Amino acid sequence: MCICVNCYFVDQCITYHAVEQQHQQPHLTDYPDFMPNNPQINVNIRTQGEEIYMEWDVVGCDSFRLEEGKWCRLRPGVAVPT
Repeated sequence: MCICVNCYFVDQCITYHAVEQQHQQPHLTDYPDFMPNNPQINVNIRTQGEEIYMEWDVVGCDSFRLEEGKWCRLRPGVAVPT
């Protein structure tokens, strides 16, 4: 799971914005302005028949600042992305 869902900067972060784009999810903000330091992204690639799926997860970031449940407060009633 992406650590961003519990990060203070999730709604301002340029990297998380790119992850949303890759997952074709609605953006928390249209114009992120926070550039994180040293984000580490795992990209898992799997195939199903002729289809190729990529799952992007931020698994580390020097700018990470814990704010438990931040994403959930921004998207109440929506399931946390996995």
